[in-house]
Amino acid sequence: MSTLFSKIVAGEIPAHKVAESIDYLAFLDIQPLTRGHVLVIPKRETDYIFDISDDEYMGLWIFAKIVAQGIKKVFPCRKVGIAVVGLEVNHAHIHLIPLNAVHDMNFEKPKLSLPDEELAKIAEDIREAIASVTNSK
Repeated sequence: MSTLFSKIVAGEIPAHKVAESIDYLAFLDIQPLTRGHVLVIPKRETDYIFDISDDEYMGLWIFAKIVAQGIKKVFPCRKVGIAVVGLEVNHAHIHLIPLNAVHDMNFEKPKLSLPDEELAKIAEDIREAIASVTNSK
């Protein structure tokens, strides 16, 4: 069965993409905990993150690191937090969340509802920041 995230990968459902490679995709959470909340996924559908191959697992984290560096450039924050919950969608994914306080990562708090134009601008800013990070290396 195709997951919501697999449909995003296939282009069947739109998403505000911030980074993409052959194997991985990063896009904005449409109900973010904070502005700049990004989901990072392997394109190959796997429910449980610890079921993916070692190479794919390590590649996912390296990809997430690059995305986190872009997020931090756009959203000045103390750190970019990481969460792997895996209960919301049956497709392995990492949450990257700009943090200034521990409660910024509380999944029980009300989610933000941002207009599509703002999400598009955030995605564009993160894409540009990722490009500047990767070009400076």
